Amino acid sequence: MDMASVFGGHAVMATGDVCIVGTPYQEAHGAHDTPEIAYQDFVKWGDDPNPEWARYYVLHSREEIYEWVTGLGVTFESLVTPAGNSVPRTHRTKGRGIGLVSPIYAECAKRPNIRFDWNVRADRLIVDGKRIVGVEATRIRTGEKVEYRGGAVVLATGGFQSNLDMVREAWSKDLAFPADFLIGSGMNSVGSGHKIAQRVGAALTRMDHQWNYITGLPDPRFPGEKRGLNAVNPDSVWVNADGKRFIAERTSAKYGLPALLQQKGATYWSIFDEGTKHSFWIAGSDWGSFATIERLIFGNEGLVKSADTIDALAAKAGLPPDALKETIDQYNRMVEKGIDTAFGRFGPGKSFQPKKVFRPPFYAVQLFPLSRKSMGGVAIDLSARVLDAQQRPIPGLYAAGELTGLAGINGKAGLEGTFLGPSIVTGRVAGRTALAELGAAREPTKASTAPSTSVGGAPASADAGATRVCLSCHDLPDLVTRSRPGYWHFEKVHGAVLAKEYECAKCHGELSPTYQPVGHSIDRLAQIQVCGFCHLGEDR
Repeated sequence: MDMASVFGGHAVMATGDVCIVGTPYQEAHGAHDTPEIAYQDFVKWGDDPNPEWARYYVLHSREEIYEWVTGLGVTFESLVTPAGNSVPRTHRTKGRGIGLVSPIYAECAKRPNIRFDWNVRADRLIVDGKRIVGVEATRIRTGEKVEYRGGAVVLATGGFQSNLDMVREAWSKDLAFPADFLIGSGMNSVGSGHKIAQRVGAALTRMDHQWNYITGLPDPRFPGEKRGLNAVNPDSVWVNADGKRFIAERTSAKYGLPALLQQKGATYWSIFDEGTKHSFWIAGSDWGSFATIERLIFGNEGLVKSADTIDALAAKAGLPPDALKETIDQYNRMVEKGIDTAFGRFGPGKSFQPKKVFRPPFYAVQLFPLSRKSMGGVAIDLSARVLDAQQRPIPGLYAAGELTGLAGINGKAGLEGTFLGPSIVTGRVAGRTALAELGAAREPTKASTAPSTSVGGAPASADAGATRVCLSCHDLPDLVTRSRPGYWHFEKVHGAVLAKEYECAKCHGELSPTYQPVGHSIDRLAQIQVCGFCHLGEDR
C-alpha cells in the first residue's frame, strides 16, 4: 500500500545521485575506490555512523545497488565528488530520480504476485500475540477502512522532515531552531510510520541526526504552504542581511547550517549576474530544463530581484547598498588576484574557478534553511528487523529506508548519494529477511511480457478528438481546483497539462485506438514512458 497515487515516493523527485563503492563505472573513469577507503570517509565525515550498517553498505553496495539496478536497465551518466568523499563515488543517474525508480517499479509491476494499492494510509499495526500480522489502513479518497494481513510487514513510510513539529521536537540542542524553515522533503514524509511503529514498542534512535540544507527557495507551485526547493547558483556570492559574506559559498550543510543559523533572521541572499544566470539550478527531476526555471522562478518577482546596478539591486532586496557594493567589489578584486583571502573558497590548490559579478542585469535570490532528510528513525538490526527499547526484534516487523534514518549509515552528516543508496540496500535486506523467515526463499516469479519502460520517450500522438471525448466526462478545470484528499498528484499533473495545453493522448496514448467510454482504465506500466514530461523538466 502507498499513501501516494503513483510509484516512487520522494525518490522520483530527487536528482538521482547514488553512492556506490568500487564499481565498474568508477574503474572505467579512473576512480580507484575500495570498501576500506569508503568506510573511513563515512566515519570521518559522519562522526558516528552505525558501524555495522556502514561496514555492510561499503562492502555490498556494488552488488546490492549497482549490479541490481543496471541489470534492470538503470544507467549512470557521470561521477561527482561531494564534500567528505575522498574519491568520486557518487553515481549520477541518467534521467535523475525518475530514471532510477522507474525500472525498479516496472519490474515489480510486471510480476503477477505483486499488487500495489494506492492512496492508502497505514493507521496501525495488527498484533496477534507478540507478532505483527498486518496493517489497519484507510483509503484516503473514500475514507473506507481496510485491513492487510500477512506473515510479515515491512514499513517504508519515509522520514519526518515534512513534519516541522517532529523536526523541532527532535532538533539538536546545539543549534538554534530557525524562524523561517521551508519544507523540502517528500509530501508524505510526516513521520506516520514512526508513530505506528512506536505503538507496538519500536524504539527510535538518532532522531536529532537531521540533514537539512541552507539553499531553500520558496516553491511557487505551493503558495502559502511553506514548501521549498533546493536551489543553487554555484557562481553566486552569498551575503547576509548586512550585505556581507559570511561563509565560503556552496559549502556542505554540515558547516553551512550552523553558520547560517548565527546570521540575522537565519537567511541570506545569493547574488549573481547575467553571465552566470544559467548556472542557477534546482535539484529534483522536474527541474531539468532551464526553460522551466526561467518561467517559474526568474519570472516571479517575489523570488528573484533584478536590477541594472548593484545599488538598485540592494534597494529591491532590502540590503544595505554601500555594504553590498563593497562586498561585490572586494569579491571581484579577489577573483582578479585568484585567491579568496576572506573565506578561502578559491585559490591555489582549489578546483573552483570563480567568475566576477559585473554583467548587468544583476540578480538577488533570498534563501532559507530547508528541511530535507531524516538520518534517525525506527531502530533496526542488520537484518532490518525492527527493535524494541531492549534491542529485541519485534516478531514479524521490518523497516527500511528513511523511516530507519537510513539505518544510521550516515551518522550526523551525509556524503550525498547516501540516501537513495541506503534506501535500496535496507529495502532489499528487509525483503530477503522476511522471505527467509517465512520459508519463502525460492525462485522469483518471472515477469510477464510488458512494453518498454524507458523514461521520457517519444510523446504519444496528440489527438484533439480524443481530448474532446475525455473532457466531456472529466471536467479538468474544475477537478484540479478542488483539493480533494488523495488527489494531490492528479491535481498538480493536470494543472500543468492545462497550463501547457497538452492533448490528453500525449500522456494517455495507451487508451487509443482501443478506447471505450465505459470501463476503461489507465495502463500504469505504459504510463512510465511519459513521466519524463514532468519529471525531466522537459517543455515539450
